[in-house]
Amino acid sequence: MTAPYILVLFYSRNGATAEMARQIARGVEMTGMEARLRTVPAVSTDCEAVAPSIPEAGALYATLDDLKNCAGLALGSPTRFGNMAAPLKYFLDGTSNLWLTGALVGKPASVFTSTASLHGGQETTLLSMLLPLLHHGMLISGLPYSEAALIETRGGGTPYGASHHAGADGKRALDEHETTLCRSLGQRLAKTALLLDPPKG
Repeated sequence: MTAPYILVLFYSRNGATAEMARQIARGVEMTGMEARLRTVPAVSTDCEAVAPSIPEAGALYATLDDLKNCAGLALGSPTRFGNMAAPLKYFLDGTSNLWLTGALVGKPASVFTSTASLHGGQETTLLSMLLPLLHHGMLISGLPYSEAALIETRGGGTPYGASHHAGADGKRALDEHETTLCRSLGQRLAKTALLLDPPKG
């Protein structure tokens, strides 16, 4: 039996969402719990994209078993017209068997996103990402206003989940508040998972 882990599942095109995923994973690991970083391959509008089974760089591709066996989930995507990116939606659309078996019921979940513009759909993207998680019966964990950075931020940060303003070129680095909120989200998710299913022994 493997040790419990939080799955940090994301899609990232220019690296901003991937950096958020790394900061969330750091927050998870600050609790002593394992963080498992996973991504999904791109999809094509012409036909299903053929990707190598192992990416050239970065996180490995997620499997349904990664999702099925996690103690909690952090789901991240850049915004696409106020919604999650197609590759992540494509992966989630393939989770019907997990839904039928109730594999994710009662597990905590959080969401995160990155946008090119400050008001570029962060909150609608986060809310849209919560919908399939609610259908799976997951327990949603957001960011409470007891997090001082949520009130002080001049970039990303919402009560629905962590967010980041990457700028028009996608190159703006996470600022202090955005980084703090990502790590807080990871910590909160891991602590919730441990409360829901304490280690045996």
